Amino acid sequence: MGLISFIKDAGEKLFGHGTAAAAPAPSAPAVPAASVGDLNAKAGAAIKTYIEAQKLGITGLDVTYDGASTTVTLKGQAPTQEASEKAALAAGNVSSVTQVDNQLSVAAPADASQYHDVVKGDTLSAIAKKYYGDANKYPKIFEANKPMLSDPDKIYPGQKLRIPPAG
Repeated sequence: MGLISFIKDAGEKLFGHGTAAAAPAPSAPAVPAASVGDLNAKAGAAIKTYIEAQKLGITGLDVTYDGASTTVTLKGQAPTQEASEKAALAAGNVSSVTQVDNQLSVAAPADASQYHDVVKGDTLSAIAKKYYGDANKYPKIFEANKPMLSDPDKIYPGQKLRIPPAG
């Protein structure tokens, strides 16, 4: 699937509070190499746990996080294109992540989805109108982004949504 860009400060807050923290960027004060590696490993583990909580059926999931580039790399086997795309969205819609390198292999490849970056004032109806020409098709977008979305009225600026093919 390749590299997908995200907004760094938008998304789930998985890092901090003693659990896992993003390793500092190169311009930040020096941190011992072992500490940086530990922080990256903890952040990767937190993102992996978050993806696994989505119950997407991915086997052999390996998640690495590089705090210097704020990039997550995903490896493993996804059962469908949809599961692969949802895993990438789950990883990317985490605060402090700007890119996801989705290297998941897909057992049942299909047409790739488009993506939409939510801006202030967006609604699922307006997004459906833009991509499908029909505001009443918003449930298709909502379903395509479950379980990351729990309510069609709860989207936020900076979030990236999966827009499945119209068919």
